[in-house]
Amino acid sequence: VQLQASGGGLVQAGGSLRLSCAASRRTFSSGRMGWFRQAPGKERELVAASNWSGGSVYYADSVRGRFTISRDNAKNMAYLQMNNLKPEDTAVYYCAAAVQSGLALSPSDYDSWGQGTLVTVSS
Repeated sequence: VQLQASGGGLVQAGGSLRLSCAASRRTFSSGRMGWFRQAPGKERELVAASNWSGGSVYYADSVRGRFTISRDNAKNMAYLQMNNLKPEDTAVYYCAAAVQSGLALSPSDYDSWGQGTLVTVSS
């Protein structure tokens, strides 16, 4: 499945952004998906993940309570609502997907990746 992430941009600390991930195939709707990010000089890290239905989700400690992952399987879309953004949230954000349905937390559990969208949070 091909993924297209969008919605990044420049925002002041405390602001909000909503990232979107569009999938090219209906198989997206029965598989897991996740949002990862990579800041300059750092390893890629999981931000949030969802099982196929959205009924089981995971958040990294650093974003829990501020970010919300959701998906609209009828539209083959996924979202990451990011509120109360902090400068340390600055990174390239990637959406990822796999055909397996269960929740997964490792990059190796995903085989389709979007191109990334840059989020910059100014202080």
